[in-house]
Amino acid sequence: MAFSDEVGRFRDGNPSPLYLQLQQLIREAIGRDVLVQGDAIPAERDLATEYDVSRITVRKAIGGLVEDGLLTRRRGAGTFVAGRVEKSFSKLSSFSEDMAARGKAASSEWISRAAGTVSPEESMALGLSPGAPVYRFQRIRYADDEPMALEFSTIAGYCLPSVQAVGDSLYVALDQAGSRPVRALQRLRAVPFGPEHARMLGVDAGQPGLLIERRGFLRDGRAAEFTRSYYRGDAYDFVAELSDL
Repeated sequence: MAFSDEVGRFRDGNPSPLYLQLQQLIREAIGRDVLVQGDAIPAERDLATEYDVSRITVRKAIGGLVEDGLLTRRRGAGTFVAGRVEKSFSKLSSFSEDMAARGKAASSEWISRAAGTVSPEESMALGLSPGAPVYRFQRIRYADDEPMALEFSTIAGYCLPSVQAVGDSLYVALDQAGSRPVRALQRLRAVPFGPEHARMLGVDAGQPGLLIERRGFLRDGRAAEFTRSYYRGDAYDFVAELSDL
């Protein structure tokens, strides 16, 4: 079945620009579950031929849907209907716990993990004295084998027995060591992905992402964790419940 048979054709007499009409057809198809998470979108040249428009029109339509988070581009694979993940910004939880709660399998690809001494920036974030030992963990986080985030964590040396103590979940290792944070300060801001981060996540350089800086604290008030996580902006929604009660 042709893509247009499922999604629909342009309506006669519609004065809107063609790229907006194509966007609307795909939006409506996603809204009706005609297109669902993981469905592939045809290549630009195929859509241009099928809808009798230029590839520039198709590129503009698809680009807008990627920016809105409805579609996602995977380097070397194509464009697909995105599956967004909601993460509570008011609950202290790990990536693995967030994915498990949504029925997704979390996994990691290690970039590096090493023991060292605290840097000036880490010293400020963790309240550690110069020369204090720390453990550093850098990895790509996956959900159902799809890269979702980059995670760069520094853990105070008194929180873990060794760098090898961490498996797929940092928070499981901290829990087992009796050093799981009980509260955290988090800061969220939008950032464009640079070439290296984009390559690791399989997205285009310059694509918007979400950076979260987290400082986690133990029950006795000592800092345990300083983590920078870069989330794909096309795959994540951060949600917080607010109340004036």
